[in-house]
Amino acid sequence: MKVAVIGTGYVGLVSGTCFSEFGFDVWCVDKNKEKIDSLNRGEVPIYEPGLEALIRKNVEAERLFFTTDLKEAVRKAQVVFIAVGTPPDPKTGHADLTYVFDAAKEIAQAIDGYTVVVTKSTVPVDTNRRVEEVIRKARPDAEVDVVSNPEFLREGSAIEDFMRPNRVVVGARTERAKEVMRQLYRPLFLLETPMLFTSPESSELIKYASNSFLAIKISFINQIADLCEKCGADISDVAKGVGLDQRIGNKFLHTGPGYGGSCFPKDTLALVHTAKDYKTPISIVEAVVDYNEERKSHMADKIIEACGGSVKGKKIAILGVAFKPNTDDMRDAPSLTIIPKLQNAGASIHAYDPAAMKHAATFLENVTWGEDAYDILDGADCTVILTEWNEFRSLQWVKFKERVKTNLIVDLRNIYKLSDMKAEGISYISLGRPTV
Repeated sequence: MKVAVIGTGYVGLVSGTCFSEFGFDVWCVDKNKEKIDSLNRGEVPIYEPGLEALIRKNVEAERLFFTTDLKEAVRKAQVVFIAVGTPPDPKTGHADLTYVFDAAKEIAQAIDGYTVVVTKSTVPVDTNRRVEEVIRKARPDAEVDVVSNPEFLREGSAIEDFMRPNRVVVGARTERAKEVMRQLYRPLFLLETPMLFTSPESSELIKYASNSFLAIKISFINQIADLCEKCGADISDVAKGVGLDQRIGNKFLHTGPGYGGSCFPKDTLALVHTAKDYKTPISIVEAVVDYNEERKSHMADKIIEACGGSVKGKKIAILGVAFKPNTDDMRDAPSLTIIPKLQNAGASIHAYDPAAMKHAATFLENVTWGEDAYDILDGADCTVILTEWNEFRSLQWVKFKERVKTNLIVDLRNIYKLSDMKAEGISYISLGRPTV
C-alpha cells in the first residue's frame, strides 16, 4: 500500500514518517519548496525527539519521500491523508478550513483509481461530509471514500504516541474504506491497540471532546491550586489524593501557568463555536477558555508581587519559553502573555530555552537570549521557571547563588521540593504550596 500525506507540518510529518516506519511507501507533500528542499537535505523543521533519526532511516530505506508534486504523489497512492493546518479564524474563532478544502480540490484532480481520502487535520463536525462534496463536485467520476482519522499526538512524545497509541479512531461509512484503514494500521494489531470505527461525525467530535476534557482537567487543578494557596493546603498532596481515584486518574493534574500549544487552545475554542452553531452551548468549556487566558496574565501578576510589587528596572531571568518541554512550539505558550506584561511593567527580560529560542524570538521583542541556563542569571532579581525542561530540575545551587542578585525563584511548574529549597536558603514561591 502506498500513502500520500498532504502537509508537512507537525501532524503530517510525524504521521508520514511513522507510516513509512510501518513499511509503507510514503510521499509527504508540501507547497513550500524551501521546506521540501530542507527535508530532502535531512533538515527537520520542527523539534521532536527521535523524529530526525526516524526520517533519516526511512529516507535511506527508500520508503519516505518529500515532494512538491501533489498530483504525482496522489496518483501513486491508495490512501491520501489531509494534514494541513486549521488555525482559528481571527475574526470568528471558528476553525479555518480553507487549506483543507483547497487540498481536497487538488486531490480530486489527481485521483487515479479507488482512493481513501483521510482527514487527519483537526476539523469541526460535518467537515468530512463537506470534503466529500468538494471532491465529488470536482470529479464526479472519482472512486473515493472520505474517512476521518483524528490524531492524538502529544508534542515531545509523538513518535511513541503514534507507534503505541491508546486507540485509533476511524470515522468511515463503507466497509471497503474500513478494510483499507485496518490494513493501514495492521502493525498495531500485534499490540492489541483498540480500533474504534464510528461515523465521521462521531470521529470528528471525539477529537474535540478529548482535548476539551483534558483542558477542563488542567484548569480545574489550577483553580484548586489557587484555593490551596489561600487555605494553606498543598496542591501536591491534593492532586495526588485526587489522582489515586481510578475514576479520575493522575494525568493532567499538574498545576501550571495555563495550557498552550497547537491543540488545546484551538480545539476548545472551535468546540465552543461549533456548539453555538448547533445552538447547544457548552458553558463549561467556554469558562475554561476564558479562565485559561486570565490565568496566564495572573501569573505575571504573581511574579510582580513576588518582587515586592514592582519589577521596574529589575532583571528577570526566565527559564523556558516553549509551552511544554521537549518541543520548540510557541503556539499560545504562557510566556507570550507573561513576558510582555513583565516588560510593560518595566522589567528587563533575559531568557533561555533548550529548543524554542529561535521560534520565540519571532514573537517576543527586546529579550536577551542566553547560551544556557546560567548565562542569564548574572545579577537577576528573580528567576522564573516557565517550562519544566529536565535540565532545570538539577541546577547547581552554588553556581546559581554566585550569579544571581537575589535568591528568589518563582516556579510556575513546581519542579522542586519545598524541603530542598528551604535547605538551600532559597526564597521559593510555587503554585498551590506554602512559600519557603
